[in-house]
Formats: sequence, structure tokens, C-alpha cells
Amino acid sequence: MALQNNSPETAIRDSLRDRIITFKPENFDDLALDVFRYQAAFNPVYSQFIGALNVDPNKITRLTDIPFLPIQFFKTHTIRTGNVAVTADTIFESSGTTGLNTSRHHLYDPELYKLVSERIFQLNYGDLNRFHILALLPSYLERNNSSLVYMVQHFIARSGSEHSGFYLNNPQELLEKLKFLSQNPDGKSVLLLGVTFALLDLADSGENMSFLQNLDKLIVMDTGGMKGRRREMLREEVHDILTQELHVPVIHSEYGMTELISQGYSHGNGLFEPGNTLRILIRDVNDPLTISDHNPDKTKTGGINVIDLANLDSCAFIETQDLGRFGDAPGTFYVMGRFDNSDIRGCNLMVL
Repeated sequence: MALQNNSPETAIRDSLRDRIITFKPENFDDLALDVFRYQAAFNPVYSQFIGALNVDPNKITRLTDIPFLPIQFFKTHTIRTGNVAVTADTIFESSGTTGLNTSRHHLYDPELYKLVSERIFQLNYGDLNRFHILALLPSYLERNNSSLVYMVQHFIARSGSEHSGFYLNNPQELLEKLKFLSQNPDGKSVLLLGVTFALLDLADSGENMSFLQNLDKLIVMDTGGMKGRRREMLREEVHDILTQELHVPVIHSEYGMTELISQGYSHGNGLFEPGNTLRILIRDVNDPLTISDHNPDKTKTGGINVIDLANLDSCAFIETQDLGRFGDAPGTFYVMGRFDNSDIRGCNLMVL
């Protein structure tokens, strides 16, 4: 991303970008605090928000003391850090529902987005060139500004597989491709990634999919979202149907949203592991300024606050409308649903 050469934040921003790419997990807190100070100084919207809370950025020494910007600001403001000299490479927009304002996330550094998202995937599943990626994302493909499609397009290109691709409204073509791959194994894994309603439609198609048992390296990944196409269902109910009909032991999931660059992944049972540039904190449901980065009582549910270091050019500290709780292993988390008064989101995850 090109910044104005005479802007005072250029050197700071470039140094932070380099550190985001190379940092080690034990240095997350120090880097997050430096990103906070940078954004507090050079993000006009975030700076005004901090000022309204009467917070002195120079006195912040812990992640739990950082003010988190309510995610609704992405609907009403352009959230930008730095004096950007060029227009955004692209603008991601949430799907939302008719009549509701949508979130807009301006992407100024596509290379950072691709690097971070690819690295997170590889840390969870291995190199992309070991996969055939079959994407079942009809509602997302009907738009041209989906961050999920943007990421998966990159993954498909990086897979280098002639069999990787998107499937809009042709489940039969998808099934034929899966049959071909089951009959012609080449040692690669198959990633079937789909929005929830489309995976359920595939499972309910009436086709005999017992051949999927021959795909011993099949990963089915649910990205969430009914899009108003089907009734809302519990995640456990959805995954029970999918595991039975698609002949896989577990359903994987992706946690991401328009306003984030980093992702988290679940390898089953709804337990998410955040990417290395992502940290989940939990805020008290009655006092949003009471925030915890760990909790001995793992059953306590609260609002999810996200630190996404890769959001260097927007805001790395976001108060979401998701409800969650911590898992047993450090850093892990569950998504329990959403606040009752929040908008229905396109990437909405179902209640457990």
C-alpha cells in the first residue's frame, strides 16, 4: 500500500507491517499495544471514540484496557488508519438483509490480506497446493464484494488444482466432481467449503453420496449463514445432518467477517482456534468495558471482542455482536450466537 511520502505515519506503519508478518506468538501483546498507539494517533474515527471515553492512549498498558470500537461503526463511517494516498484496492461489504445498512471494510493492502489468510490456513491445514478446493458459496458469488469470496479465490489460485473452483447453483456438477476425485485419488485432500444453507441443500438433494466415504481426505467446512433460505437451526443439529449425509466424522468451520482480515478455524465440535494474528477477548454482557483475556469459568458467556493485528489500515480492536466463551486450551473459543438486538449478518454463525 502506498502512503504519502511526507506523512509522519509512513515509517511507523511500514515498521508495524513488517512486525506483523514476522512476529512470534509470545510478542503478540507488545505488538498489539504498538498497533493500538498507532491507530489511536492516526485513525480519526477511532481517535474520537477513544476521546469520548476519556481514555489516554499513553496510559494503556494491558490489552484488556484497550477501547474496542463497536462494529456498527463500519456501517456509518469509513474506518481508516493513516493518510492513504490511493483509493482502496477493493471495498468489502457485508451481505446483511434488505433494508439494513451493511458494513464496509476498505482494503488498502491486498498483499497483506492474502499473506495473512493463507498463513492462517496453512498453520491449520497445511499448504494449499495439497488441496482440491470446491467452494459452494452461491449467495456470496451473487455479490462482487464478499471478503469470503476474495479469500477463497486466492486459495483456489494457490491450490494450483484444475479441479478447484466455485459452484454457484449446480450441485450436480459438484457431485460429479466429487465422484471423479473419489475414483481418481492423487494424494491430495479435498476441501468442500460452503455456506450453511447450501451444504444442507446438498445433503438434502436425495443423491446417494456414499461414495464420499472413499474420499479419506475430505474436509467439509461450514462458513455459517442461512441467508433467509432456510429456518435457523442449532449448529449441533446442522452438523449432525451434514456428518451423516456427507459421510464425514466432523464438520469444520471458519470464523471470519467482513470487518476482519484474519480468521479462526474449528476442526470440529464448534471449538475455534484463532489465527496467529487474531486474539479473542470476552466482555461482560452488562458492562462492555469489563474485558477478560482468560476466564477460569469457561462456562461464562460474553460478548466477543477481537484483536486483529492485520487490520493495520482500518481498526484492529473491534467489539463484535457475537456471543462466545473461552475454550479449555489457551486462545480457543466457542461462538454461542449473537446479541438479540443485533442485525442478522450474512456470515452469521448459529447458536449452539
